[in-house]
Amino acid sequence: MFFTTSPAYTIFIRLKLRNRSGIMSRIISVIRRLGGEVRGVTVVDRSREWFIRDVHVNVVDGTHARRIVDELSNMEGVVVESISDRTFMAHLGGKIEVVSKRRIATSEDLSRVYTPGVGRVAEAIRNFPDTVFTHTIKSNTVAIVTDGSAVLGFGNIGALAAIPVMEGKAAILKEFGGVNGFPICLATQEPGKIIELVKMISPVFGAVNLEDIAAPKCFEIEKRLQEELEIPVMHDDQHATAVAVLASLINALKIVGKNLFDIKIVINGIGAAGYATSKLLLKVGVRNMILCDKKGAIGRNGENSLNEYQAEIAQYTNPDNFTGDLKGSLKGADVFIGLSVGGILKAEDIKVMARDPIVFALANPIPEIFPEEASEYAKIVATGRSDYPNQINNALVYPGFFKGLLACGAKKVVDDMKIAAAYALASLIDDSELYEENIIPSVFDTRVVEAVSSAVQTIAIREELTREIKPIKKILDI
Repeated sequence: MFFTTSPAYTIFIRLKLRNRSGIMSRIISVIRRLGGEVRGVTVVDRSREWFIRDVHVNVVDGTHARRIVDELSNMEGVVVESISDRTFMAHLGGKIEVVSKRRIATSEDLSRVYTPGVGRVAEAIRNFPDTVFTHTIKSNTVAIVTDGSAVLGFGNIGALAAIPVMEGKAAILKEFGGVNGFPICLATQEPGKIIELVKMISPVFGAVNLEDIAAPKCFEIEKRLQEELEIPVMHDDQHATAVAVLASLINALKIVGKNLFDIKIVINGIGAAGYATSKLLLKVGVRNMILCDKKGAIGRNGENSLNEYQAEIAQYTNPDNFTGDLKGSLKGADVFIGLSVGGILKAEDIKVMARDPIVFALANPIPEIFPEEASEYAKIVATGRSDYPNQINNALVYPGFFKGLLACGAKKVVDDMKIAAAYALASLIDDSELYEENIIPSVFDTRVVEAVSSAVQTIAIREELTREIKPIKKILDI
């Protein structure tokens, strides 16, 4: 198994060093010998006898960090004064805040933004409810709702532990999409209560982003809320992931000279992301697809299925009704999409796939198979990690998707929006730039958000899903 250092595990080691020639070089050599990655050294203080430096080191995990610190502590002329974790430092006090958009410096300012002026706006909203979309935070604000039942790779860690993850989501929405997001971490995991609570808080939000809610209950929660609210609701673990996968697949197939209608796809892990990805691939015309989960390949009559949703979608997949294990499913497959757990495949499992196989091993942080091993037989490999080429990340999708929904006042999410977003995302990689290790743009590509947003708005307008807002002059009768 392969492990690499990561910015997610970054430590600052403050060292007090005896002022001797070459001591810093020896420290760096020790860190590198133990597998650490030195990212920088800062001088804090110095004297004739001693100097103090902060060494910034990327490590694999806490055990790896301790091994490095212990070795440095045993060096002559070296004192480890303190250790800090840069990731925890980045979360001190939380990652988001509420900031006023209007300066309140005089009594006149106060009269306009609050009483008595605010009463005029409140009355206008009472008489013309859609005015809330132009004259309140609702127009550009998303509720990021979770029950903490399926957080990242940790599973059911609860509402409190989910807060930093939802804060991160909100920070990404703002940073990349210019959209306000607020964490709503609910102290219940009962679907009916979640639905009612989201409905109760919905007046202040222009859209709802369901997040880290376990399958299969997430399907019913999303469906009910879409039906019962007049604002768009999207579970981005499902649909943003599905869009990113489809975009990556569109470009990968160009490289290997295959098309969506003729290929065989195996998807492992039919939870939230796997279910939505399967549905979207069926929607765009994939005909030969085998879905696998813990019990093996899911048959057309529901064999090996874990719930009613898996059994239902399996009716439209697996044309040969194969019900063996995952490795057997891969025989002759053109594409493997892993949305499951790490370390379940070996290179020899890829060997039985069709010519120029495509492997999307998206389990995090440990993929189903590491690229170093998969590349022995696979033509194209992608993961969900940022430290390998071809990172398939739902952050490519949801900032632009929600920006598009809010910008045009969309009332709901439809499949054509997802398909249009996938093709828009794929099109950002020009044919002249397309190669095995460059099938999907970076999250930091400034074109991504606008491309996805524009695609979503185009479909919303075409399907007449946008909200008509009366001009303020009509409301004021002027």
